[in-house]
Amino acid sequence: MQARFKQAVLFSVKLLLSIAVLVYIARGLDLHRLRTHLLSVDPFLFGLALALIFFQTFALNGRWELIMRALGVSLDWLAGWRILMISLWFNQVLPSSVGGDAVRMWLLRQRGVQWPEAVKGVAADRFTALIGLIVLMVAGLPFLMSRVSNEAAILAIGGLTLAGVAGTVVLLTLDRLPKRLIALPAIASFVRFGTLVRFLLLRSEHRGLLFGSALFIHLVTAAACYALARGVGAQLSVVDAAILIPPVVLLTAVPISISGWGVREGAMVACLGLAGVPSEEALSVSLLLGAVSVIVGLAGGVIWLASPERGSYSADKAAQAAEEPLDYGLAKAGEVSSRT
Repeated sequence: MQARFKQAVLFSVKLLLSIAVLVYIARGLDLHRLRTHLLSVDPFLFGLALALIFFQTFALNGRWELIMRALGVSLDWLAGWRILMISLWFNQVLPSSVGGDAVRMWLLRQRGVQWPEAVKGVAADRFTALIGLIVLMVAGLPFLMSRVSNEAAILAIGGLTLAGVAGTVVLLTLDRLPKRLIALPAIASFVRFGTLVRFLLLRSEHRGLLFGSALFIHLVTAAACYALARGVGAQLSVVDAAILIPPVVLLTAVPISISGWGVREGAMVACLGLAGVPSEEALSVSLLLGAVSVIVGLAGGVIWLASPERGSYSADKAAQAAEEPLDYGLAKAGEVSSRT
């Protein structure tokens, strides 16, 4: 009961934050102009963005399958894609205290995958995506400095990138710390997780494909945003989209709002504004991207309705997947890297 109360409070706080940010952004905009942009978006370019984001699910599943295979779990491609699409339904269309990642773990468990591998596979998938995003931001910094004159914005994005690099390096090298520190319960699980991700990116058989997919997936998001921007008449170049969309994605990934709503819109308005895109057009791009994500999530909902696991689904059991101690889920991560 107490766990449910905490989940309800957390969900309420996220919902209020999403609404508050959206209202704050809308206060300073021409809502009539915003409505015009949304209703007059080029249907072909909107469809192209939708096709790109839907295609992205195949790449996402391919990356996840590589990770699961490295963990010794044979995950059929179609089964993995079905699980991924269902998780998008829970994330994008059915926001609740039970996130898509928890549902992914629960569905893996229904297929006989043990909790440690389920937790490690989903967590490593998320962190690999984060590393790819940070690499793109590092690569984009020189272009950002040459194209944007706003020093405060350059410092903000540069600081965000530096923090991401520092956090990644620290996590991946935690096992180099003195043994007495590594043995501390609060650190030990993160050490094992860092070891696992380092193995996946540096020593696994398909590391090149895995890392390449992490970059490619984010570039697909940038391409979809570029298509939507052109669809509403915004003068956004391909280079600017490749530079400015990754920081938006990174900020959206921070779990402080409902499915990124509000945070994504604020970040999109701020970042695309650096390329001279008016706020109304930038907000239109973000709202349309959200609509595309919801449509893809609805496709996952159709798959969920036909899923045999739906009859045995329990929100409480799925929530327990997210609350599994990290130490339990990663207890054998060191063994994975030691096998090679």
